[in-house]
Amino acid sequence: MTWVTVDRPTSEELDACVQCGLCLPVCPTFRLTGRETASPRGRLQAMSAVENGIVDVDETFAGIIDFCLGCRACEPVCPGMVPYGRVLEGARAEIVSQVPGRQRRRGWIQGSVIPSRGVMRAGAGLLSMAQSLGLTGLAPKKYERIVGGARRLRGRPGPSIGHIGGTGEAGTVGLLSGCIQDQWFRPVNQAAIDLLEMAGHRVEVPKGQTCCGALAAHDGKAKESHKMAAINVAAFAGYDIVVATGAGCSAHLGGYEHWDANGESVGGVSVDVTVAIARAIDDGRLPQLDTPRGQIAIQDPCHLRHAQGVIREPRRILEAAGYEVAESDEVAFCCGAAGLYTILQPEASAQLGNQKADQIRSTGVTRVASANPGCEMQLRSYLEDDYEIAHPIEWYLAALVEESD
Repeated sequence: MTWVTVDRPTSEELDACVQCGLCLPVCPTFRLTGRETASPRGRLQAMSAVENGIVDVDETFAGIIDFCLGCRACEPVCPGMVPYGRVLEGARAEIVSQVPGRQRRRGWIQGSVIPSRGVMRAGAGLLSMAQSLGLTGLAPKKYERIVGGARRLRGRPGPSIGHIGGTGEAGTVGLLSGCIQDQWFRPVNQAAIDLLEMAGHRVEVPKGQTCCGALAAHDGKAKESHKMAAINVAAFAGYDIVVATGAGCSAHLGGYEHWDANGESVGGVSVDVTVAIARAIDDGRLPQLDTPRGQIAIQDPCHLRHAQGVIREPRRILEAAGYEVAESDEVAFCCGAAGLYTILQPEASAQLGNQKADQIRSTGVTRVASANPGCEMQLRSYLEDDYEIAHPIEWYLAALVEESD
């Protein structure tokens, strides 16, 4: 049996691969294993075999596809411009549809649990209590890296949902609060609100929004991702800019034309928060600080650098705060977080997490900037306690506050 869903990889997408192999050196899983089936080219060949009816969508095929991080490092170097991220999501949608019962539980989690603010709020409350009581070490082994990498939740700001403020001189922003972001990374959302309003924007965080759908799409839950996109397209109608504070979220919003018939209305105006803040600094709506603050190591999230081509902006923000940016990885290999990869592929995730931590250590700097929640958690779980990790906009806002004191 070949493809059965509307989200399947298309012949045009698969035929765009010229099998040149330029993707091999930049692929983390190929670098780990040396296996052709662990490379983008090998996975595309497996998809073409399904397309041509040579092999079925079965457990063997699923194993090949599942090992991929979805980091999209192959996209910028591909001469055929294969939209690998979309093709990967399409192949995973086929796996969910054709391999019976294989991911039913995870589908429920991503389709019902993560988008539910009430459930996520309760989960965050339990984690906060466990942190306060020193009980996080009791977490099941497969979740220990996630729990260990979480920020301290006690004392965090309130949720951003429903917030409205700012003058609007620079336009109106609709802010995606996010699912994980709104519970575990509220200070990032609050920093975004403060800075965007300082830059002259009117900022609204519409109550009608839901999870962006990225986690569901990455894991093949296409039906759930289409549903979430439709909800958000309605919630964010009419804004001048739609801003997301997590790199994975902003990358997914930018591809909404695939997930909803009217998705371009959001995808066409969506940007990552680092882009919005860097623009404001470049335009003189936010200040450039002159006080030197020493070095800060930077980690590039895959869905910011590879998927969106955003490289300059996080550095611009840190430099405007007075920091000297210390590069930790010029190639920007994946840290191994990759959504649920930490849970689903723990050995490969651990290898990549240790590699990334070693790269950060090699800078000799203990202040680290990362613009994605999963990456931040991965770094924190592999680095020592004296490393301080925060979003670039948090470092910038803290510098502004320090200057004003």
